Amino acid sequence: MASEAVKKILAAEAASDQKNSEARKRREDILTEAERKASLAVQKRISEASSESAKYKGELDKKAAAYRQNAEKLCGEQVDSIRSQAKKNMDKAIDAVIDRFF
Repeated sequence: MASEAVKKILAAEAASDQKNSEARKRREDILTEAERKASLAVQKRISEASSESAKYKGELDKKAAAYRQNAEKLCGEQVDSIRSQAKKNMDKAIDAVIDRFF
């Protein structure tokens, strides 16, 4: 009887060890899967952020090009106006010099 009780205790301990081993394996599998999913989620968010960043960069590049084009146009108009005014002033100065001496 005692040896049968010992056998049952040893069998129970073996079963317990087996269940603990299986539980550890499942825990490791769950953790590994969670890490994989978290990694994928992070990669997805990085990809989304990169796409959004590229979209904003494209929009800003377009706005900068339009602003630059408009600024060049305005500067060109102002330069033309200044040249025209300078020519008029030079013509007046030449006329004044000619009138004074002749």
